[in-house]
Amino acid sequence: MCRSATVTVVDLDLTADPVELTAALVDVPSVSGDESALADAVQAALAAQAPHLELLRCGNTVLARTDYGHPQRVLLAGHLDTVPIAGNLPSRRSDDLLYGCGTSDMKSGDAMILHLAATVPEPVCDLTVVLYDCEEIEAARNGLGRVEREHPEWLAAQLAILAEPTSGLVEAGCQGSLRVAVRTAGRRAHSARSWLGDNAIHAAGAVLARLAGYRPRSVEIDGCTYREGLQAVGISGGVAGNVVPDACEVQINFRFAPDRSLADAQNHVREVLDGFDLEFTDGADGALPGLGAAAVQDFLAAMGIAPVAKYGWTDVSRFAARGVPALNYGPGDPNQAHTRDEHVCTDLITTCTEALRRYLTSPSPSTPDMETYRALKGVDNPDMAPYRGGEADT
Repeated sequence: MCRSATVTVVDLDLTADPVELTAALVDVPSVSGDESALADAVQAALAAQAPHLELLRCGNTVLARTDYGHPQRVLLAGHLDTVPIAGNLPSRRSDDLLYGCGTSDMKSGDAMILHLAATVPEPVCDLTVVLYDCEEIEAARNGLGRVEREHPEWLAAQLAILAEPTSGLVEAGCQGSLRVAVRTAGRRAHSARSWLGDNAIHAAGAVLARLAGYRPRSVEIDGCTYREGLQAVGISGGVAGNVVPDACEVQINFRFAPDRSLADAQNHVREVLDGFDLEFTDGADGALPGLGAAAVQDFLAAMGIAPVAKYGWTDVSRFAARGVPALNYGPGDPNQAHTRDEHVCTDLITTCTEALRRYLTSPSPSTPDMETYRALKGVDNPDMAPYRGGEADT
């Protein structure tokens, strides 16, 4: 990849206090689609400070991994991009809070991952790190999707941990999401002779009434309660200040529990809004908690935290679709994501980093040691199924 000689790569110290590393990452703007400077800095830092890792650059996604031949591989993933800056750069510190665009979602999680990648050179499992671009915008540009298409072998693992903001909780699975446009039609007329027209915006009132009367369900799956929501998130219509409008559109978002497929969710919306003109514009399946996998059980035991449901869609869905158990775990506060005064508690950055360090350096009870693994590898033993195939066996 050719770079201009005038490009300056920011120096990142991956071995520094992860709080300071978070601030350094935040101070490199990386709004979705403009992550190259940060990706360059991350790649350069890993190359210089983590020689035990194999590196790969895929667009503005940086991947790194060990290859010790361990029976288990854990993948740590975080997105480098942020929503647009809202006058909240550079970062600033106030007591135990660090403020700035992306502090919570999710550069504190990225700092956790990068710090551990550099300072845990010999984890008890093989480790893959994926720092990717364009998560905050349309799914077609998501860097993980590019890796899936071009380097799918890099996404193989027995467990994936997404460093999404969870306030230090372990959040299992994720909701599915769809967007639908509901259109109402009328007849245009001069507003001084409104009886000659039919107001499409007024007709949209019936859509809003249907939504206001909707009673969403709560669903418990593996002890995690997912709450659904069907909400109008936008409305557009109108021609001029003296015209009865003949068209109106209501944009609706449905967040659904992962026991529904995307097709099921679409059918449910059709039932709720029966009689209206619908166009589904976007959608993604959720992910079931997947708490039964041995690697997930080991992680939960190591963290000592009972899992809760993830409200919102995350890329755990991509891993679940690939048959890789995945969880959300990060120091950021999801309630702070995308806000003007976005911030993260510095104590949580430290706590989460050290908890994950203990997990990566302490043998898991259900994982065979290297000698046993090599002896049984290739033997027709169903207990070894979780450790065969994929990247961990190469």
